[in-house]
Amino acid sequence: MNTPAVTTSNAARVGQPTTGADDDGEIPLSEWIDILIDRKWLVAAVTALALVLGAAYALLSTPVYQSNLLVQVEDAAPDAKGFLGETSSLFDVKTPATGEIEVIRSRMVLGAAVNQTRVYIDAKPRYLPIIGPWLARRAAGLSEPGFLGFGGYVNGKENIGVARFDVPPEFEDEAPFLVTAQGEGKYTLTHEALDQQLSGTVGQPLHHVLEDGTIDLLIDKLDGKPGAQFVVWRASQLRTIEDLQKRLQLSEQGRQSNVISAALEDSDRDRLSRILNAIGEQYVQQNVERKAAEAQKTLQFLDEQLPEFKRQLEASEDAYTRFRNKNGTVAFDEEAKGVLAQTIELQTKLLETQQKRRELAARFTDSNTRVKTIDGQIAAIEKEIGGLNARVSRMPTMQQDALRLERDVRVNSGLYQSLQNNALQLRLVKEGKTGNVRLLDKAVKPKQPVKPQKPLILALALVFGLLAGAVVAIARSQFFSGIRDPQEIEAHTGLAVYSVVPFTAEQITLDQSVAAGAKGIQLLAVTHPDSPPVEALRSLRIALQFATLEAGNNRVLITGATPGIGKSFVSGNFAAIMAHAGKRVLLIDADMRKGHLNKQFGLSRDGGLSELLAGELSAQQAIRAQVLPNLDVLTTGKLPTNPADMLMSESFVRMLDVLSAQYELVIIDTPPVLVAADTAAVAPYMGAVLLVARADQTQLGELNESAKRLAHAGKAVSGVIFNGIDLTRRHYGSHGYRYGGYRYTTYKYNE
Repeated sequence: MNTPAVTTSNAARVGQPTTGADDDGEIPLSEWIDILIDRKWLVAAVTALALVLGAAYALLSTPVYQSNLLVQVEDAAPDAKGFLGETSSLFDVKTPATGEIEVIRSRMVLGAAVNQTRVYIDAKPRYLPIIGPWLARRAAGLSEPGFLGFGGYVNGKENIGVARFDVPPEFEDEAPFLVTAQGEGKYTLTHEALDQQLSGTVGQPLHHVLEDGTIDLLIDKLDGKPGAQFVVWRASQLRTIEDLQKRLQLSEQGRQSNVISAALEDSDRDRLSRILNAIGEQYVQQNVERKAAEAQKTLQFLDEQLPEFKRQLEASEDAYTRFRNKNGTVAFDEEAKGVLAQTIELQTKLLETQQKRRELAARFTDSNTRVKTIDGQIAAIEKEIGGLNARVSRMPTMQQDALRLERDVRVNSGLYQSLQNNALQLRLVKEGKTGNVRLLDKAVKPKQPVKPQKPLILALALVFGLLAGAVVAIARSQFFSGIRDPQEIEAHTGLAVYSVVPFTAEQITLDQSVAAGAKGIQLLAVTHPDSPPVEALRSLRIALQFATLEAGNNRVLITGATPGIGKSFVSGNFAAIMAHAGKRVLLIDADMRKGHLNKQFGLSRDGGLSELLAGELSAQQAIRAQVLPNLDVLTTGKLPTNPADMLMSESFVRMLDVLSAQYELVIIDTPPVLVAADTAAVAPYMGAVLLVARADQTQLGELNESAKRLAHAGKAVSGVIFNGIDLTRRHYGSHGYRYGGYRYTTYKYNE
């Protein structure tokens, strides 16, 4: 025969607690694991909720697309080595890739792109909240405007195109305008700040004058049934630029590759490609214009200098002609020829260097390193020319004059020709320069969205759900649960635990039968006498014998701190067990507020304790004799309006004295201590008082408060019955781990 039994804990058997490995107060990992196993359905529910929310987000969120363009920053312009020569290369504005990235991000480039594409205008249908965009993406045509009585909402293929929308500054970045289709190309425009509704026609400008400016609107496309509404929002240029600067992702492709990638994300594929390509075009254009501006600046300088150099050339040629007409041709010796060649070369170099100095002076200060270098070169050339002039001064006077005049003619002629060539080259640079940057790849309309990444979202939702479920389970176990372990009661209240009564699903079936009005006795001790809860209550009678040795009577009061903890279950079954053991037992249902012990025994409520105390019935008439062998039951009777007064009356005390003499044991079920004062009124007349606590429901503070109230009434609590512990659970609280680590369970003993 298999006999189930449940270990119990009571004051007589509780000695010094054995310390475990966690005396330092830390909760071991095994306890966390047990909590998660016990609350696996809570973890699963939280995880399922997270997955549902993640799936809903992945399904309903608007797809976000990404596109990019590639820009190459060349080290040298393609025409740098052509016939333009060095003049063209002077104006190749070269900057590192990091510098070009900042140029692309500048308001100059992005502002021009914003103006070109008009992305500061945001116009879209007025979709249903949350699900509207999702429905629209799956629609096949136009929808009927309105939803649940709210007009204007759409969820189909409605579309709007706005070619121009200018508003006063105070309307920018504020509440959007509302466009309502009227049919036949007509529409109305409303705004919370407008005094009147404006009417317009598709394809025709709408112009409205306000005190602080004008509203100019041109809608070139409006697809929607009459009543369909569209939201049109006008952002300021600065806000649009700042938003682009935040969203635009710029990076150099590879180390020192001088290839820049510009990537952008947007929910509108057409708008995405338009704004990216506009950014690329504006960047290339500003690069070309920047180089052309440099060439134009130098060309302007040369145009101013050419007439002056032409006059100098003509003057030197006239002077040389007059000298030759007067003196004839002068023959130069070898020294004079050498000095002439060197002088012409140095003089030409000096003039070119001075020209560069003037160009640099327009861009840099005199303290600039490049300007100082040019100044040093000019000084060195002038020093060499001075040395040659000293040699010339020692020559014959006729030869000196001829040499100076011929030198001036040659230098001025060469310089003037050089300036003319440079001017021609600069004009070609200005008109034909392509810049040192080029678009490698233009932005294209992407086909697949990059967000939401549904597999990743579901995976993250699963991980988050598991973590959140574990946190909720542990938090609920640690902070929001009642007493989990009987040792907690003994450790924190000082009350002895007389019995630990396990939970059983069989009692649920009996409760359902009682609620359905089933006839007959619905007691676990009768229907399932070998169940673990009944065995646990059998052990209670042994502990109770020690508690009642010094008691003045044979009366045992069973109560609890709050309703719903199973005190009536304990009272009825314990009375049946004691009667089955051969004792003559009287069970009194003194809970005249909500008592229902009569239902467990299949008895009617009327004709019980209230009638007995009122003198309407005698004890013999009120007591239901032999409900079970050796067990008599006194029901509540009709529920009175003053139950506390009846229990505090002298007649109740006299009745207890009379009945106690007729029975070996009187068990009294009273209302919860914290709900009514009835229990505190009758407790002083009891031999023993037992408090029922329910696992995971009763709080330690409730037990302490109940014991305090009974002590103030003059009766100490004898012990506690810990009811409803779930033996399928692994976790019973930290005390079970720190002090012995015992797991309450059901054992089967084979005889």
